[in-house]
Amino acid sequence: MMTRRCWAKTTRGRWFRPAAGGLLALLVAEPTAGLAPQPERQSAVSLLRAAGKDLGQKRYAEALKGLRQAQPALPEIADHTAWLLASTHFQLKDYGAVLRDLEAVWKASPASPHLGDAAVLAGRAQLAGGAAQEAVRILRLHQARLPQPAGDALLGACYESGGSRTLAALYYQQVYYQYPASAEAAAAEAALARLRSALGSAYPPPSPQAMFQRAERWLRAGETRRARSEYEAMALRLAEADRELARVRVQAAEYFAQRTAVAYARLKSLELTSPEADAERLYYVAECERRLEKDADLLTTVDRFRERYPESPWRLKALVSAANRFLIQNRPEVYEPLYRACYEGFPSDPQAANCHWKVAWSAWLRRRGEAGEALRAHLVRYPGSEKADAALYFLGRLAESARDLETAKACYLEASQRFTNHYYAQRAEERLNAPEFFPVVASRQTTEFLNTVVWPVRRYPENFESTPVTRLRLERAWLLYSAGLEELGDKELRFGAKTDAQAHLLAIELAQAMVRRGSYAQGMRIMKSLVPAYLNYPLESAPPAFWGLLFPLPYRAELERYGKWRGLDPFLLAGLIRQESEFDPRAVSAARAYGLTQILPATGRLLARKLGQRRFRASMLFSPDFNLRLGTYHLQALFEQYGSQWEPTLAAYNAGNSRAQSWVTWADYREPAEFIETIPFTETRNYVLAVLRNTRFYRRLYGGR
Repeated sequence: MMTRRCWAKTTRGRWFRPAAGGLLALLVAEPTAGLAPQPERQSAVSLLRAAGKDLGQKRYAEALKGLRQAQPALPEIADHTAWLLASTHFQLKDYGAVLRDLEAVWKASPASPHLGDAAVLAGRAQLAGGAAQEAVRILRLHQARLPQPAGDALLGACYESGGSRTLAALYYQQVYYQYPASAEAAAAEAALARLRSALGSAYPPPSPQAMFQRAERWLRAGETRRARSEYEAMALRLAEADRELARVRVQAAEYFAQRTAVAYARLKSLELTSPEADAERLYYVAECERRLEKDADLLTTVDRFRERYPESPWRLKALVSAANRFLIQNRPEVYEPLYRACYEGFPSDPQAANCHWKVAWSAWLRRRGEAGEALRAHLVRYPGSEKADAALYFLGRLAESARDLETAKACYLEASQRFTNHYYAQRAEERLNAPEFFPVVASRQTTEFLNTVVWPVRRYPENFESTPVTRLRLERAWLLYSAGLEELGDKELRFGAKTDAQAHLLAIELAQAMVRRGSYAQGMRIMKSLVPAYLNYPLESAPPAFWGLLFPLPYRAELERYGKWRGLDPFLLAGLIRQESEFDPRAVSAARAYGLTQILPATGRLLARKLGQRRFRASMLFSPDFNLRLGTYHLQALFEQYGSQWEPTLAAYNAGNSRAQSWVTWADYREPAEFIETIPFTETRNYVLAVLRNTRFYRRLYGGR
């Protein structure tokens, strides 16, 4: 049986996707044994669609009738219809029916995506019926799957209703302290006040850890005033070291609120006895000095860490922050010792690899003799580093410059084979294709050295043939989609991808559902989230649908037209847009850049004038055609300014022209890759690498069509 989700391979190793008419057509053609006759199933799907519309319009009695009629003919999705029936009965306050309906959810195989929500619904039904203890039993049975904070809030209400006030307070506290911005937190606050009054001295006090967690959540949400208020209250209530920590964090909240001078003065005057609190205080002192551009004081503060708290994680944070500041200033004599202190003082920390690379790269860029040894050490110490491919490539370049082509070839082969689809794999392949490498045999000694490196295992699916569980998940989803229940179909695929099925196959179907709704961006995000290691897949290992969803090409005609008009590669334009907006014409960035090519309104107004467009509104940037017109004009101007070199052009597009103009003067670059690695902003460096990588993908996927 060939389904629309199957692919096959030709004898040349190329994937193709057989044509098919979709799940329902297959069921018509080949009815599964034990299922209702096809006309009944089609009728049931129609009834389910109508019931979904009735639910949307709160016509519960009509929805109930349709669901009851549809359920027997669709046993594959019995848990979904049961969930809809239970939800409808709950709205009608028929709580006994709710519990009977949910039996199909508990018994579903494979597991139902409604387990957590069903437990909450059952708990509410039991609580409404006066059976608080039974509600607790159901909720605790499915506690790992409960949606939060709704699950803990309901447990608190059930325990309170059943007379277990202490347990109720503990669950309400979890809601109040872990989810401060939620609607449940406001209700929990009122409940906690009620329980505090009722319990008196028996009321369980919240832990300092929970109190700090609540304030930290506010801080991360940008609610600095709320966070500061929480910390101030803790500074009055807590004892000893915790009180001192709260006093430091009051000023940290001031720092994050951009009141740097105030925070700096108060932090410097704080006298503390707790080493932990004082180490954190020193870190924020250093951060204030960095922001206030007090570089000499910053270095003094960082050095004080070495004297007082050499092993504190706050010292590591201060070292990295200070080193990054001087990296941006292009002061290697200052940042190299700081980065070296990072990886020597904290060798097992995840940041150690990046710090080591900064020192190794500085040695390379300044043509120092120890560069080669530093690159080799990077591979041995940090084989899982995101710069391992760069280390391999530049080791090859170093050998090539010494006319040691055998060593160079061994490094290039390792880079191209181990880091498929990465930028430096492409660079390595280009070097291997140079005529001088054709007769060369890779160095055995270098190959043996590379074999001693403990490379991380990069896994990818061996094939795209679906298992029985995956096929069942797909069929369930397609029945739901065909009934217009898109939200439930999405939920089925997401749940299956995270629990029991093949994530890469379910991701394809879920992403295709988003594309059918007109969102290439949503489809791409789903593929990235459910198949995060997709760059490890060799191109020929996955079917075209897989790559087409990760690298879609909408607006192709417009890209080719504007590319031709501006003399720009349309595949590079596609690679840039994928990185900028993921092909979402309505995208708005945190910096308020708009549309496909992410243009700031002020820049858009200037570009529009240059192109003779007198009238301009920011909303015009949401038009794909207008946005591409301005974006390609801007990109072409930068490309010409940088002598038709894409690396600085893309850096300027992302970080601004003045920054890129400065970066191109930082060294005598021998090749574009050296400029890329020297870009001091991680975001911009990764952006340039990604756009160039994307361009290669687009050319390989679409160039032959």
